[in-house]
Amino acid sequence: MSKPEFFTYPGFGERARETLHYSQAVKVGNRVEISGQGGWDDDLNFPDALEEEIEQAFRNVERALAAAGASWRHVVHINTYHVGGFPPEVNETMGRLNRHYMPDNPPIWTEVGVQSLGHPRMRIEIRATAILL
Repeated sequence: MSKPEFFTYPGFGERARETLHYSQAVKVGNRVEISGQGGWDDDLNFPDALEEEIEQAFRNVERALAAAGASWRHVVHINTYHVGGFPPEVNETMGRLNRHYMPDNPPIWTEVGVQSLGHPRMRIEIRATAILL
């Protein structure tokens, strides 16, 4: 059995590790799991537009994956958590970004509506699993 290796990324990831004592990604063997990524910037600001927040969450997933030596092309599974229901722009944006980031490997996906997330301004969180080939 491989020993777990923990990773974080500069900016928000480093601050989260320091203040909340958690990592952005863990790699065990060829499997990478990332913690949920929201649509924040490095100063924990969130865009006003929901579409922009979802786009930023995808970029943060990319950062967490990269910290552990993975990328979107390795992703096999995503879970997304949504506050505020599912207005049309949610699935339109999710579908567009899934196709953009994972054009050759449509992952399995579970989409869940929730009452709240880890920050009062968060409306989306994305968690991913990647398998390194």
